[in-house]
Amino acid sequence: MPVKISRIIHNEEPKLKIEFPYDQAKIALVKQVNGAVWSKTHRAWLIPDLPASVKRLKQLFRDAELKFEEGPDEKVSGEHPAEAVVPASKRDVSVEVINRKILLKLPKNEADINFIRTLRYFRWLKNERVWEIPDYPGNLDLIRDYFKDRISEIRMHDGIELKHGGEAARSIRRDEVLMIKTRSGRVKIIAAFNKVLISAIREIPYSRWDAKNKWWTVPYSEMFFGQLTEVCAALKLKVIREEEPAGEEGVKRISPLDIPNYRRAPEAYRNKHLELRNSPHTIKNYTAAFEEFINYFYRYDIDTITEPQILEFLRYLISERKVSVSYQNVAINAIKFYYEKVLKGQRKFYFIDRPRRDITLPDVLNIDEITAMIKTADNIKHKLIIMFIYSSGLRLGEVVRLKLTDIDRQRMQVRVEQSKGRKDRYTKLSEKILPVLDRYLEEYKPEELVFNGEKGKPYSERSVQEVVQGIARKAGIAQKVTPKTLRHTFATHSLENGVDLRYIQSMMGHASSKTTEIYTHITTKGFENIKSPMDGLDI
Repeated sequence: MPVKISRIIHNEEPKLKIEFPYDQAKIALVKQVNGAVWSKTHRAWLIPDLPASVKRLKQLFRDAELKFEEGPDEKVSGEHPAEAVVPASKRDVSVEVINRKILLKLPKNEADINFIRTLRYFRWLKNERVWEIPDYPGNLDLIRDYFKDRISEIRMHDGIELKHGGEAARSIRRDEVLMIKTRSGRVKIIAAFNKVLISAIREIPYSRWDAKNKWWTVPYSEMFFGQLTEVCAALKLKVIREEEPAGEEGVKRISPLDIPNYRRAPEAYRNKHLELRNSPHTIKNYTAAFEEFINYFYRYDIDTITEPQILEFLRYLISERKVSVSYQNVAINAIKFYYEKVLKGQRKFYFIDRPRRDITLPDVLNIDEITAMIKTADNIKHKLIIMFIYSSGLRLGEVVRLKLTDIDRQRMQVRVEQSKGRKDRYTKLSEKILPVLDRYLEEYKPEELVFNGEKGKPYSERSVQEVVQGIARKAGIAQKVTPKTLRHTFATHSLENGVDLRYIQSMMGHASSKTTEIYTHITTKGFENIKSPMDGLDI
């Protein structure tokens, strides 16, 4: 059914009344017209009765979709009574639309400046001697309506420039949306300003606006990508999907072979960690990061390294080593630990921005993939490792430290002792794991730890990682699968099976419920069973 347009007077102002049956896609288009509002009185959308409004409607809809209603003495065509033609010599305003901006050049005039000040986020570019206005929907139409025949030219640059390293690498058209999957597991969304599209992006959890680069980023998810693609289709925007190429590798970490007299972390450094009862994992990571720092300045005594040198090292990690955000934060904390905790110095703040960690959605497997992995594992020890991680949501270190006495068959629970944050917790023991566990115990006869390596030593974390990755490849799973993937899958499948989020938080050992809530953004199961409160009304 076409969109019917008629002219009315509303609140003593001329308006164009837009009527059509409820259609969310059409509503999204009408909202792009500057000044569009919904009128409860007329049960229709109203827009200002301006030529620019009609022109904008024609840009958004096909001609066949619009039906203009004629009154007795007038026709809604977007044309107003002709005005006196301004001679070419008086046309003193030039307009250029480029890269999401409108550049306006005109002689100094107080009335014109007052008009420009009504446009949001305007600014005067002193060097270029032009006014800069964001190319928001409607702004160009307002400028055309105000200056009319005074405009000598309007130059439209169709593309939006994408800058990398200070140079324009490429451009996209204004009716295009570029979505780039980054190496960090997020998606860059680059497009011309569109209020409806921005509203849809804001609805996505952990969306973020990058003011410096002028693009949005959201966590990568096929579900989110599908939602945005539908919005773009309704707005008649073409989606271009790309993937960020592999990045340049940084220089290798300093090893004992690279410099003479490689220095180890002082004994006092390790002792302070033990005194504070930090976990072996924390001690290992902090010590390795601190040793890299002190060997970067191997010609200097550790206690004489200055604050400017610390900043120099941190910049080296970013620009040359190209370390991850996580490693950069560990390095900062490892250095601070020595000078503040070991040497009992004052608390220091190093004037280098700590990077914000990109929030990404964890990878999970589906039921068929998990089943395939368990069935593919021929070695009973490997099968049991996968089953324990998936059925109980154990961390990598928790699996290799699991004791026989931690398995409570009567209560069907697994006790996890002194895990992350030095906390104990209980998690679920699956009934289906018991027959496999009994066969394993009969064959391997472990004495204390459930999983042992060669010569009775604890099974190494690296061995568990290799086991999980190898079985996943053998099961024909394309994506990279790690023990953490199985742990995330446990939480997601538990949520899909109706387990309360608070219980999942407890079984996962999360200190904050916000950490657990991320799984609600992965699963889509169960929404079809949710009923509106109105469904229960007797109406």
